[in-house]
Amino acid sequence: MPTLRLTQDTAADELLSRDPLALLLGMLFDQQFPMERAFAGPRLLADRMGVDRLSAADLADADPEQVTAWFQGPPAVHRYPGSMAGRAQAVCRLLVERYDGRAEALWTDVPDGATLLRRVGELPGFGAQKARIFVALLGKQYGVTPPGWREAAGDYGQEGSRRSVADITGPESLAEVRAFKQEAKRAAKAAVTS
Repeated sequence: MPTLRLTQDTAADELLSRDPLALLLGMLFDQQFPMERAFAGPRLLADRMGVDRLSAADLADADPEQVTAWFQGPPAVHRYPGSMAGRAQAVCRLLVERYDGRAEALWTDVPDGATLLRRVGELPGFGAQKARIFVALLGKQYGVTPPGWREAAGDYGQEGSRRSVADITGPESLAEVRAFKQEAKRAAKAAVTS
């Protein structure tokens, strides 16, 4: 079992390390929300559901109003609890339909990185960039390294990079990733205004 240190919260990181669905949902939540809080969201959700491990089948089958209530808190699991609850439920339904409700089935039998990227990219809420970052996270920290995974992850798969959550192993690398993202935002803003 990998030991992830994405949230800097022991209980949240422990769940991410042992529960592939928690890791997948953390990645889903990582948009328009602080990264550490996004990846801590699955622990908060599991606590509200009264479970030690998240179940795609349970989330897929739950009443949408109940799922939204779990997301609303306080504190909220995500900045947009209603829409993220719907997205999480849609991801879980797809996992039930295609992968027997097992998040790890997305990657356990993939022949190559391109197939892994395609599978992840088919998930609701996973655009091209998010899919590449998740492939990089799986490869760099979860031991999922099918042939061509670095190429499928693009720049996020580069050895030693500090671009995304895939590169966070503790407080120091978190600060480096945050600095990289802030510089990228500044550069993008400068390009628009020039």
